[in-house]
Amino acid sequence: MNSNHSLIYLQPDQQTTYSYNILDQIHVDITVLDNPFHIQLDSLFSMAARMNKKRSFLFVSKVLGKHLPVDPAVSLLTGEALAALYAEKVYGMRHPYIQDMINGITGKSTPNLRLLDYLIELPERTVFIGFAETATALGHAVFEVFENARFFHTTRERVKGLESAISFEEEHSHATSHRSYIDPSYLDNLDPVVLVDDEVTTGKTALNIIESIHAKFPRKVYSVVSILDWRTEENRRKFRELEQKLGITIHEISMISGTIEVSGASIEGEQNKPAFPALETDLEVLDASGLEIPLTPYHSEEGVSAPYLKDTGRFGMLDSRQTKIEEWLEPLAGYLAGKRRGSRTLCLGTGEFMFLPMKLASLMGTGVSYQSTTRSPIHPSPSFGYAISQAFSYRSPEDPDITHYFYNIEPGMYDDVFVFMEREMDEADLEPMIRQLSKVIPSIVIVPLSRLSKEG
Repeated sequence: MNSNHSLIYLQPDQQTTYSYNILDQIHVDITVLDNPFHIQLDSLFSMAARMNKKRSFLFVSKVLGKHLPVDPAVSLLTGEALAALYAEKVYGMRHPYIQDMINGITGKSTPNLRLLDYLIELPERTVFIGFAETATALGHAVFEVFENARFFHTTRERVKGLESAISFEEEHSHATSHRSYIDPSYLDNLDPVVLVDDEVTTGKTALNIIESIHAKFPRKVYSVVSILDWRTEENRRKFRELEQKLGITIHEISMISGTIEVSGASIEGEQNKPAFPALETDLEVLDASGLEIPLTPYHSEEGVSAPYLKDTGRFGMLDSRQTKIEEWLEPLAGYLAGKRRGSRTLCLGTGEFMFLPMKLASLMGTGVSYQSTTRSPIHPSPSFGYAISQAFSYRSPEDPDITHYFYNIEPGMYDDVFVFMEREMDEADLEPMIRQLSKVIPSIVIVPLSRLSKEG
């Protein structure tokens, strides 16, 4: 059996072990130690083989909106649930609608975005940091629930004329270097820092950024918030050792906490390429120049002429800015909804550019799914229960030396796709991506946000 799992009860009401067999080559045993929301693991992820010698497998999230299509409301509510868990664990603040959130995330009820209207005012000003590229949207979704908060996400990008306030490495990632283009005032204080990631495997990334921050901007309290936490006892001990070394406190908060044991070798070689012929495809590049979308004066070092957006979080954001975002998102979402060709629409974020497309998708009506392109190479397989059935690769529009991917799209799934680009790209640079999308979706709409308005 491939990627099916068996449930084994070790002791009643205590630890539970799940076993995953990935393509008969990689075996993963998961022992769950803590599950505060009592969520079934199958509601949160599936398993796949990753083409990376540093790490042979991947937890493919069903709630993140990265590799798999999701209802965008599910991803946004996942951020709110993590925010509620943080507020309860650190400050004893109970969210009144937590069970409604969990029911929406796990499919027990229709996800209700009105739950996001409930804001949590933190007793002390706090800075939230999302990790690129996978957790940029998750970090933002956690942050948007709070008052008395600031946010930024790390980035793989190199921004012309700016120095990174802090930098660090993520050893197991396919792209390891993180940068942070924020005003130093975001960190030059004693405020608690909350690091948000989708998954903590060893905790090394979190330790790296804590040490990087602390070397320049020391403080007393840090938190690591994630959907999944698979650290070993030795990994957890390193957190305690860093606490002692720096004289700090580190809170660790997750939806699922446990340990994993892995056997088997990584799967090398090329992906199987989809054999779908190109469809008769309509292509449109939108120009909604009448809509006001705030831009920055900053540009990439990679030669892309269009500027970065203001409200991604890459350059920092205050909680008061959240209402301003919705003022320009709602009319844009209405405009895009009017461009839909049918009842089944895919909204596709690109790379780090995830949160704003996700919010737009949530405002574009029913029948809208959301996912994002990624740098992560994953082996596809039609095996029953395996997470990734189809994989499409193409040259990155921003950097021809980088390969990007999107997954699990087949002909007939969608009537149209809206591809959200933070910045305008030359059509020739977009052609490899468009060629892959044209195999599976008959109507492709490119939405380059940074060319839609004058600088604001």
